[in-house]
Amino acid sequence: MSDIKAMGLYRNVERILADLDASGLGGDNALRVDDLTPFDQYHYENTAAVDDAIDALAIGPESHILDIGSGLGGPSRYLADRTGARVTALELQPDLHATASSLTSRCELDEWVTHINGDILAGAAPEHAFEGIVSMLCFLHIPDRETLFERCARALKPGGSMFIDDYVERGELTDHERTLLAEKVFCPYLPTLSEYVGQVEHAGFVVTQTIDKTDEWTRFANDRLEQFRERHDELTTRYGDETVAALDEFYAAIVELFSHGRLGGVRLTARLVEGD
Repeated sequence: MSDIKAMGLYRNVERILADLDASGLGGDNALRVDDLTPFDQYHYENTAAVDDAIDALAIGPESHILDIGSGLGGPSRYLADRTGARVTALELQPDLHATASSLTSRCELDEWVTHINGDILAGAAPEHAFEGIVSMLCFLHIPDRETLFERCARALKPGGSMFIDDYVERGELTDHERTLLAEKVFCPYLPTLSEYVGQVEHAGFVVTQTIDKTDEWTRFANDRLEQFRERHDELTTRYGDETVAALDEFYAAIVELFSHGRLGGVRLTARLVEGD
């Protein structure tokens, strides 16, 4: 399986426009960031996770932040809106990139948020340009960690920092779980926490904090699926049968993966060693 669109989350990404229509915010009318936050945060814990990133990296008006795997641009817009920072939103998938760019324009944030459609592994990020990197549940799609973290180090200014939410292996996964991760979550490789820390440090970083987020993300995933299913009929009318079925399958797969305790979640912060 090599197509990330096998993930239900990434099919019909323009469904956010149907969400806006249902909220009375359709068309090309101007938007506020808070109009979008119920719909444009694909990671766990929504804007609370972005608030944690702001605190962890001390992001402010003088900061330039790289958001890797920026999706619909939700975290990037929220960061810019809340802190006045400049944010470069790097997204590989063209449909996500195009929709995110349009939403940013509607929020009148083009001066603060720059969207790039490209691959971090191929050098799409400017070099030595950023005080911080934020990435929310993107790196799990990238098995080439050596190149990934080398590119992250190259993108940062000396002393810059990273804030990462990601998956780790807490216990030996079953063959079924590995297949589920690969086919439904586009996660072909999963390191242990110690392996993850070693990979980051190999690229010239000092890991400053790791937080086990497994319990919180397990609760989030369960609540998300329950709430989604409670709204099944409403969302089928809004999105169509195929999109709802794909999302239900994806959300259920995440719940199943977290239910046995072998899939873990980690929040990792790291600082690039001065002079690297």
